[in-house]
Amino acid sequence: MTNVIMMTILRRTRNRKQSTPLPSSPKSKKNKGKRTSGNSSHSILSQEFCVLPSFKDTPVGERNDLFLKKLQQCCIVFDFTLPNPDNKGIEQKRATLNELLDYVSNNNGVIFEQIYPESIKLLQANAVRCLPPTLDEDKEDFDNDEEEPNYEPSWPHLQLVYEYFLRILECPDFQPSVCKKYCDQKFVLQIMNLFNSEDPRERDLLKTMLYRIYAKFLGLRAFIRKNINFIFLRYIFENEPFNGVAEFLEILGSIINGFAVPLKQEHKHFLLKVLIPLHKPRQMTLYHAQLAYCIVQFVEKDSTLTEPIILGILKYWPKTNSPKEVMLLGEIEEILDIIEPSQFSKVIKPLFKMLARSVSSPQFQVAERALYYWNNEYIMSLIEEHNQEILPIMFPALYKISKEHWNQTIVALVYNVLKTFMEMNSQLFDDLTLSYKAERQKERRKEVQRLEAWSKISKRASDQSPYVTTIIEKQGNG
Repeated sequence: MTNVIMMTILRRTRNRKQSTPLPSSPKSKKNKGKRTSGNSSHSILSQEFCVLPSFKDTPVGERNDLFLKKLQQCCIVFDFTLPNPDNKGIEQKRATLNELLDYVSNNNGVIFEQIYPESIKLLQANAVRCLPPTLDEDKEDFDNDEEEPNYEPSWPHLQLVYEYFLRILECPDFQPSVCKKYCDQKFVLQIMNLFNSEDPRERDLLKTMLYRIYAKFLGLRAFIRKNINFIFLRYIFENEPFNGVAEFLEILGSIINGFAVPLKQEHKHFLLKVLIPLHKPRQMTLYHAQLAYCIVQFVEKDSTLTEPIILGILKYWPKTNSPKEVMLLGEIEEILDIIEPSQFSKVIKPLFKMLARSVSSPQFQVAERALYYWNNEYIMSLIEEHNQEILPIMFPALYKISKEHWNQTIVALVYNVLKTFMEMNSQLFDDLTLSYKAERQKERRKEVQRLEAWSKISKRASDQSPYVTTIIEKQGNG
């Protein structure tokens, strides 16, 4: 029995030694000038970049094979961040990429099925990578005006790769029915993740590329919209930084423009649950122009959405962020420019309560932007039609500003607005003036009565401790 056990132990020890891997050989100096491309599995790091013949010097029958070889060769990725990069290889690859771009642009019938998977591998090898962490824009020490974007060091190659792939998508010979086998959801998701790049040049080309993919591949449209929604929701409610919000919104602006009427419930849900909450983040100023365009597109498609849109924007109205308030005032005016009169009557009360607060703002740019509403002819026609509802809401704030505001430009604008209201409905204006003055006199009488009451209490307490008398006097003066 003991012999059997010993033999078993020796056999296991021998097998373990045989399965132990040999030590790896040290890396050669030739690989020093290459870098991995993030999580891409298509990068070629162990080959030297060899110069292949040009297309002009190659017989027509052999050009397809040369095309594939050049694509595979350009999957070699160089590290631009090294102190001594392989400048010769970098220049050779740049020349090869330019040659590929010219070949596709200036020749017809050069795209065949094998080009599609190799082109996607080329893009994955050069572009798909782990991006550096995005700065948290909610931190107090973050200053977007002072922060320089983190430009991609490999842009001389990356730009040509993106332009080549775009040229493939835009080529008259491009066949979506063939390419869809290779341009799948995994590839599209990799492209969408690259929108978090800090390089605005890269995001601009990615924006065009993703829109071309959306237009060419009908089966990927719902997937693209769904993932944009998911990225937006994480950005809004989980405060996850993302650099490509403006570019995604620009793509969505073109997509919304093509929505059929009547709108699907899915699209309305996207508006109310995703687009409207995008007014919440502090850094909305980075993408507000694109967001406002999308919102206006929905109003033009379906006027019944005007009320929930305006109420949704008012829900996220800022209290201490003046630049954001100025932007939202501009967006509301864009909506009012195309609002239906029947929809305007539904939002008068909340809308003009907000305008009254904005006009009363001590920040003169906010007050000025709100008062500019009265320079808009269409809005003025709506106000005139509903002046009996609007004037009582706006009058107290306007009258008080005309007497107390520190900025003379604002005072002059308020006088013009009051004059306009007086011309619209002089009888109501006079009634409101008398009512406001009577209310102010009533407030003054209450103040006098309050001071007299405290004075009486102070006299009654004069026989009390001097400390008590002092407290009462302070409260009376307060």
